[in-house]
Amino acid sequence: MRLLPRRGDGQPRSWPVRILRALLLVALAPVPFILLFAVVNPPVTMVMLQRAGQRFVAGDTPAWPVHTPVSRRAMSPALRRAVLASEDDRFYLHHGIDFVELDKALERRKRGGKLRGASTLSQQVAKNIFLWNGRSFVRKGIEAYLTLWLELLLTKERILDLYINLAEWGPYHFGAEAGARYHFRKSAASLSREEAARMAAILPAPRRWSPRGSVASRRVGAIMQRMQYAAPRTEAPK
Repeated sequence: MRLLPRRGDGQPRSWPVRILRALLLVALAPVPFILLFAVVNPPVTMVMLQRAGQRFVAGDTPAWPVHTPVSRRAMSPALRRAVLASEDDRFYLHHGIDFVELDKALERRKRGGKLRGASTLSQQVAKNIFLWNGRSFVRKGIEAYLTLWLELLLTKERILDLYINLAEWGPYHFGAEAGARYHFRKSAASLSREEAARMAAILPAPRRWSPRGSVASRRVGAIMQRMQYAAPRTEAPK
């Protein structure tokens, strides 16, 4: 009498089980990296690699961007507050995705404006480390998934540290230290309150805008006004 083989007797696993396990591995792949980033600054990001590729193709030298990560103690407190005031003043009020700002952005889109201004600092960190620049729905979906892991595994202060150290602050200059030395010839710890606000003012387009330029000059007043509020905020700005 022939017996049916048991699972351990060499019977191939079903394709649904293999696919499920593969999807699970892919879904959990970012977790060990994010846990590592709780104590270590990423030496390179996908955005840096993208910029390096662009410079290499264009024949620019050096091809590798300037990146100078520093500790929290080596950052001006004014710079941290300026970043929040400029980019995500509700940073401590959301869990990675700010549905309040998203609703506002969608409403602006309905009125004929551009769909922008809803990305949180956490989303930008997820994009900078793991993804590419772009506006496709697929990329935004992956970004949202990675953002939830960042918020689950890291503190808000650590996410802010990563943002300041990984954001592009000038043409091919990544991290506030590199940006401060490029724009003001001083360290990020030595920035004045106004200089910090001007640095934060160029974050939407750091390769096109200068902290001393007209756009930054228009934005700096509003940023400095929001900087007067304490951070972390316990309520939404009015």
